[in-house]
Amino acid sequence: MYRYYTNGVCAKSILLDIDDDVVVDVVFEGGCEGALIAIKNLVRGQNIDYVIKMLEQVPCKMRGTSCPDQLANALKIYKEFVYNQNRYEDEE
Repeated sequence: MYRYYTNGVCAKSILLDIDDDVVVDVVFEGGCEGALIAIKNLVRGQNIDYVIKMLEQVPCKMRGTSCPDQLANALKIYKEFVYNQNRYEDEE
């Protein structure tokens, strides 16, 4: 499980459970419960690149970001610092 602390949205953090490059589970702490449960159900089982592509730059009001956009940011960071590093180490 990986925790990402959000910025500029109602949800305080996002817990990510990822297996290889597939989203197993997402839990938002705070935020609009119904919408976040829907996002969770839609991204479960999806490839992280697909989720990033679908959710990045989704706006919420005048915030310049949103919970979906923050999830995309969390996955970008995971991909850069965890997933790609693990792949690199496996190749050695």
